[in-house]
Amino acid sequence: MKDYSVDFKTFLKQTKKCSDNTFQSYMRDFTQFSSYCSENKIKDISKVTGDHISNYIQHLSLLGKSKSTEMRVMATLRCYFGFLLRSGIIRQNPISGVKSVVAPKKMPEILSDKEVLKLLSQPSGDDFKSCRDKAILELMYATGIKVTELVDLKVSDLNLTIGILHLHDDKHERIIPIYPEAVSVLTHYINNVRPCVVFDANEDKLFTNMSGQPLSRQGLWKLVKGYAAQADISKDITPHTFRHSFAAHLLENGAQLNDIQKMLGHSDISTTNIYAQIVKNKYALAYKKYHPLAKRG
Repeated sequence: MKDYSVDFKTFLKQTKKCSDNTFQSYMRDFTQFSSYCSENKIKDISKVTGDHISNYIQHLSLLGKSKSTEMRVMATLRCYFGFLLRSGIIRQNPISGVKSVVAPKKMPEILSDKEVLKLLSQPSGDDFKSCRDKAILELMYATGIKVTELVDLKVSDLNLTIGILHLHDDKHERIIPIYPEAVSVLTHYINNVRPCVVFDANEDKLFTNMSGQPLSRQGLWKLVKGYAAQADISKDITPHTFRHSFAAHLLENGAQLNDIQKMLGHSDISTTNIYAQIVKNKYALAYKKYHPLAKRG
């Protein structure tokens, strides 16, 4: 089936300016859909209908794919068919009438203050791994940084003299303060520990493995999971849990929602609003549990 994959790749890279991770995700979903169409004898992309797309989403569901995966695939197909429509390759967008996939609403996991302190205290040695890992955990909680941003961080993104992290991409630029303890840990790591494995003066990646190679996302996930188990925390903790906890704790302590939005890099404040709901739920539960009259009936 002619699927205009080369043109779509160019569109994603040059027009949409996708990050490498987003590009790979789009192309993986697109390739699997294209294969599905070929297997179902669809030889011309202009012949794809809304029913074909609905059947494909149902097919993914039968394979046991999660709602979040189905939502991501729908986003990919919206992008793809939107591209075809704007390019004049198709005259009608088949996905326009397809019912959106709705994921069950799930509140993100939030760490308590005690759990954060327990996690941050796990890397306690003077070796490279312990010092690096402590710097990573401190920075994640200090700034609410995303996983993809953290593994791509450069030493030059930090100004530890004034205690800030400077994040920038094609769409956003953020400057986030770093609390003193995290500044101290990062300074020690950069000045005294990182040079023990990074010998190339031109290598600017902040966090590396023992071989001096950039740390991977998988490595970061494994690191966080390991320390969560070591701290005996039963919650399902991922690197993103630090981001959620960063936002919720700021809000609990009086920060304004729009300031948190800017620090997280959310383009829409409705995305940040979930943390207001989390804090509201927490206060409601505390009231019901501890108010003497609320406990009646």
